Amino acid sequence: MKKGAIAIIAIVAVLAVIVLWGIRVNNRLVTADENVQKAWSQVENVYKRRMDLIPQLVATVQGAADYEKSVLTEVTNARAGVEQTKVDPSQLSEEQIAAYQKAQDNLSKAVANTIKVTVERYPELTATQGFRDLQTQLEGTENRITVERGKFNEAVQGYNTMVRRFPASIIAGIAGFEKKGYFTAPEEAAEPVKVEFDF
Repeated sequence: MKKGAIAIIAIVAVLAVIVLWGIRVNNRLVTADENVQKAWSQVENVYKRRMDLIPQLVATVQGAADYEKSVLTEVTNARAGVEQTKVDPSQLSEEQIAAYQKAQDNLSKAVANTIKVTVERYPELTATQGFRDLQTQLEGTENRITVERGKFNEAVQGYNTMVRRFPASIIAGIAGFEKKGYFTAPEEAAEPVKVEFDF
């Protein structure tokens, strides 16, 4: 064979290896991105579960106490704020996640405050089976939220590591893969919001 033909074959072989490597890296990035989006959908799922429990909270309080409209206004407003906060799962920027988390934190505080005030005004409420069941469901849901947020952050960490590592960062930049945001604790929160029923 001539030297020119060998050189062309070598160039084609090197280009083929580079293309195959690029395809492999791109596929790994796509898989990691899908894992992040799946983890995000689980986070939204458990937050939705909590949102679905709020009407049960209202109904339980209404049924067991001399209902005062102003007691649950804060919860209703916070719940509306959560419903208005939308996050694009394909982006998941730090700003979007922070806004979503702030709305969720406001709802957590509103629920905790409302329950505390209501139970203080109507101590017989804690004796009802419906209220105890709701307490268990809310506690379980808060635990699920914590677990799913942890899993989401793990998925984001794996994805962000891939996006930032060289030489995969080259393919990530070309293909438009960008860093995702993490769930973080709000600055003012030294400890998690607690929903307390027993006083």
